[in-house]
Amino acid sequence: MNDNATPTTTAGWRARAAALAIEAQAFIDGRYVAAASGATFDDVSPIDGRVIARVASTDRADVDRAVAAARRAFESGVWSRQPPRERKRVLQRFAELILAHRDELALLETLDMGKPIGDSLAVDIPATARCIAWYAEAIDKVYDEVAPTGPDALALITREPIGVVAAIVPWNFPLIMAAWKIGPALAAGNSFILKPSEKSPLSAIRLAALAAEAGLPDGVFNVLPGYGQTAGQALALHMDVDCIGFTGSTRTGKLMLQYSGQSNMKRVWLECGGKSPNIILADCPDLDRAAATAAMSIFFNQGEMCTAASRLVVEDKVRDRVLEKVVEVSRQMPPGDPLDPATRLGAIVDDVQMKTVLGYIDAGRSEGAALVAGGARTREDTGGYYVEPTVFADVRQEMKIAREEIFGPVLATITVKDAEEAVRVGNGVDYGLAAAVWTRDITKAHRIARALRAGMVYVNCYDADDITVPFGGFKQSGTGRDKSLHAFDKYTELKTTWVDLSQ
Repeated sequence: MNDNATPTTTAGWRARAAALAIEAQAFIDGRYVAAASGATFDDVSPIDGRVIARVASTDRADVDRAVAAARRAFESGVWSRQPPRERKRVLQRFAELILAHRDELALLETLDMGKPIGDSLAVDIPATARCIAWYAEAIDKVYDEVAPTGPDALALITREPIGVVAAIVPWNFPLIMAAWKIGPALAAGNSFILKPSEKSPLSAIRLAALAAEAGLPDGVFNVLPGYGQTAGQALALHMDVDCIGFTGSTRTGKLMLQYSGQSNMKRVWLECGGKSPNIILADCPDLDRAAATAAMSIFFNQGEMCTAASRLVVEDKVRDRVLEKVVEVSRQMPPGDPLDPATRLGAIVDDVQMKTVLGYIDAGRSEGAALVAGGARTREDTGGYYVEPTVFADVRQEMKIAREEIFGPVLATITVKDAEEAVRVGNGVDYGLAAAVWTRDITKAHRIARALRAGMVYVNCYDADDITVPFGGFKQSGTGRDKSLHAFDKYTELKTTWVDLSQ
């Protein structure tokens, strides 16, 4: 038997977890270090409520150290002025190392935030590596420009790295969300500081060693675990950080904008979540498929997704059939042990988030929505944090569960009479990240897609994804775009150089 083979049983993954050596320090200027204060915080696994690591709790002093190291590296040119082919080679190696350590990184993701190990293996780690590899390939494919001037002038338009980039990322997809920022920022030649969520810092900390092994010079890639109100705020207020890339709540996103104005007007790019409508019309070409997709689009990753299709907006003529299928699928997805390869619905990230989700379920009941599936905590005997997949019907637009992002496995079903009402409901929230429409009428599909105020609209599918297309939203879902070549806009400055050729 190969001890390095990917485990295929719960017992195998538990044995692998028991043998795992977890790194829990910050990574600054090429090495792991304790927080300057010596402070740590407990990293609790949502699987069973057990403390699995005591992680360095960085603060302003550590931020100062990391920013100074990043600035030194940037000004030295050791990375920022490397030839494109050299940056490409290093980032390709980085992607290869992520895949080579797939099992370890997947296990850290699952232990830390509770997602099923099957998803960590099949989705999170491969997507992280693909993202880094794609931006590596883009490095020597993106050209600068020459403006169309007259014959007596030459105007060059060039992209330059912005400098020191800090990224503050959430706990739901710890590595994927980080990679969407790491890839373009490093490819452009910046120095980078990653602040992972205190709820899921372990895979980011491990990633730092792989970055160094790949050949990223000291100071170019730093990781600062810690709390948002200390390490995160210090980064956002720092006078020598040139750019903040943030993914998280709208409330904290607004603070990022304030911190920029209070400091050096650093660039701020925000992805702040959503309340995405999934519209199923009566002329949907395959109602069973649409309903099954609707269920998976809210219950995948325990509903802890910014693009979760948390509002099912269904035309009244097909409402009962669609709802019946959604409930059927929900009952096939009971929460299970995240270390069991057969589990499809894992644990909520922590006790605080679980109580938040349960609070929204209580609000749905009290406001008069009909609970048709789930609605309770489960697996309490494990010590972990699990909530049943939950479906509400008869939800009205003014209800709390129809307007606020829950970040849990809770679906609000809103019945409408026609496509026009569906669009009004779809646009009737503060967010505009994603939306979907199911119809066999391609003209109707185009019209509805145009009318929906969302950064991503899916037609007869949901959450279709590729690194080549931008990711981001309208309204209070944020600013700027992750993924695709458009992401380079966030981490570069445009410079015009005008040469007078008249003499």
